[in-house]
Amino acid sequence: MFKLAETLAALSDAELARVPLADDVRAEVVRTRAITSHIARKRATQFLAKQLRKLDESDIEPVRAALDNDRAKAHQEAAALHRLEAWRARLVDEGDAALDELLALHPSADRQHLRQLARNARVERDRGKPLHAYRELFRALRGLFDAA
Repeated sequence: MFKLAETLAALSDAELARVPLADDVRAEVVRTRAITSHIARKRATQFLAKQLRKLDESDIEPVRAALDNDRAKAHQEAAALHRLEAWRARLVDEGDAALDELLALHPSADRQHLRQLARNARVERDRGKPLHAYRELFRALRGLFDAA
């Protein structure tokens, strides 16, 4: 239960709002999060774990399920960002060959715009300039993949 208490205390306000907790337990989580001293926070986390142990397992399972769903969602979002970064790198490094593969997957994409962004990103990188087109290419890819 201590690990669960630590996890709950580490959540942001938005994440904590999505976790189904009893009001008294939620108040204890908020109180624990407010403590900044290391040893005092550890004591408060131990007390939170004690409060969690008092709950029935049927009350704890929805909490664990909500935390697992948040972790799975975060993992999926990270994987999607990595795919976008890989496509961006391929477009900048490989040029038209990678663009042709991307257009085979997403025929509605604007070939000319993506080619121009990839070319500008390559030039920026080679000249050591700020990577404006590189970021713009990422935004264009994100819009393309989100629309699909």
